[in-house]
Amino acid sequence: MASATAAGVVRNDDFNGAEQEGCGFYQLTQKNGARWSTAAAYLRPALGRQNLTVITGALTAKVHFANKRATGVSYFQRGKTERAEANREVILSGGTVSSPQLLLLSGVGPPDELRSLGIDVVHNLPGVGKNLQDHLGGYMRWAITQPISIYGATPEQQAALQQQYSEHRAGFLTSNVAEAGAFLRSTPSEPVPDLQGFFLPYLIPEAPVEASQPCGHGISIAFYINRPASRGRIALASPDPLDQPVIDPNYLSDPADAKAFVAGFCLMRKLFAAPPLSQLIAREISPGADAQSGEELLAYLRDRGSATVFHPVGTCKMGNDKLAVVDSHLKVRGLEALRVVDASIMPTLIGGNTNAPTIMIAEKAADLILS
Repeated sequence: MASATAAGVVRNDDFNGAEQEGCGFYQLTQKNGARWSTAAAYLRPALGRQNLTVITGALTAKVHFANKRATGVSYFQRGKTERAEANREVILSGGTVSSPQLLLLSGVGPPDELRSLGIDVVHNLPGVGKNLQDHLGGYMRWAITQPISIYGATPEQQAALQQQYSEHRAGFLTSNVAEAGAFLRSTPSEPVPDLQGFFLPYLIPEAPVEASQPCGHGISIAFYINRPASRGRIALASPDPLDQPVIDPNYLSDPADAKAFVAGFCLMRKLFAAPPLSQLIAREISPGADAQSGEELLAYLRDRGSATVFHPVGTCKMGNDKLAVVDSHLKVRGLEALRVVDASIMPTLIGGNTNAPTIMIAEKAADLILS
């Protein structure tokens, strides 16, 4: 934080407050020193309810319809096909990959794509699986001069940290690893911050992770474009529900994204060149001092300096246009008794992490379903 402010970035103690721009510490979804998932916060307290049945180790295969009304789902479990009937509604919460996949398997989507796979068309919705957006992370890594990063810890240090966590649920093992970061503008003309960065107190592996990785102590930063212009898709590889779907994120297909990434590399270098952080750095490992031009930085990004940050959205987008899949009540357009409730309904990526906003989508959907 001191280095970021020394480089001219304003301090921000609440990214969810009046202003997002600046550097600060991230708010976390944690309890008792561990990540507090939606399963822990919502599902486990409800497991005793008589109107709830949780089936695990199962794969939903198809939504069934009577005319245009969803009547239930079939699923695989322990090698058998089972069926669950719906008295009121079917709600898909498979996420940005599995929800459109299930709609397509059920005959809901672009007719030509469905017919080419021998799937009977139930309803023409051309936007199913389209509009895929994701945060592509760009990574930078530095070697440091002091033995204070995570993966360089000695066995004795690791044992002490583990003991501290086990006995007190406190200490370094309660870290989410990306505790500090910043929301920045790639150029002063941007109306809102278009870059988000995460400081990482270790050497993040390069892609491919199987490649030889430098050992020793180091630090990294991951950053991404908040609202990328590139669009990808989810499609079926076959009509078999057990086959993995085709996932084409189409990263960097829009030139605007490549331009913003180059600006991001330059901004991050500026932050790490400021004291006191600069006094800890021995050298830049990657992209490395030889990568200075935009072409060199993009070549590094495409070759070994990027990976998904796991924020995919958009493949069952909410809206009123021809690619919209759900309406403002998250009901699948043109069908009855079927909703999608997950991050796939976001029309565009938000400027930040998607976990809390997806929980808010579910909270709102619960109110809509009950009303």
